[in-house]
Amino acid sequence: MTVAGDVGARLAELAARYGLASGAEDRLAALLDLVAAEPASITSVRDPAEGVDAHVADSLVALELPAVRAARRVADLGSGGGFPGLALAIALPAAHVALVESVGRKCAFLAGAAAELGLANVGVVNARAEAWPAGIGAHDLVVARALAPLPVLVEYAAPLLEPAGTLVAWKGRREPREEADGAAAAESVGMSTPRARPVQPFAQAHDRHLYLTSKVSPTPDRYPRRPGMARKRPIQASS
Repeated sequence: MTVAGDVGARLAELAARYGLASGAEDRLAALLDLVAAEPASITSVRDPAEGVDAHVADSLVALELPAVRAARRVADLGSGGGFPGLALAIALPAAHVALVESVGRKCAFLAGAAAELGLANVGVVNARAEAWPAGIGAHDLVVARALAPLPVLVEYAAPLLEPAGTLVAWKGRREPREEADGAAAAESVGMSTPRARPVQPFAQAHDRHLYLTSKVSPTPDRYPRRPGMARKRPIQASS
């Protein structure tokens, strides 16, 4: 199958940029079509011509990180419309990707999309990150895109990671207070200080960063806190 038009050309560029396997372009194009055709509101960007950069390129830019390339057990928190999780599952066929989503209708879309795309390496988890006991200590990579402030993401991810596992968080412009709170959260849950890496997934992208933090010591038993507490009472730096 050959994907036609500007979307196909852009996907070919991305496949070459990241060395994607044969067939990945077609699957990514099919994923964009599934998002466009889904009647439920799973994402604000549904047009494939826009989504090829806003969703696919933005997801695949994480392949610039060795920790992502090497991952074998991935959890995508708040997977929503499937980005970055489904895009990474297509790009990393040897990795198992758990799509963790608390909204049932979004889980239904994710499961249907994974089946339609023939992604045997994908599982859908209808749960909150803090209420997923089967995921504790079971991943070498946790990813999260447009989900929550950095300290909340760090707290969500730490219990799910094995020793030396990595969290990659998609963020826009750097915010000093958020970074300070993220560092405080990391210290509390056994993670390294998050560091920001600037990325440019597409030409028009500005102020894009991936934050990386790794598990350097055991997460205290008091984590995860009960669902909702990380957002309601986030760990903060001392004023």
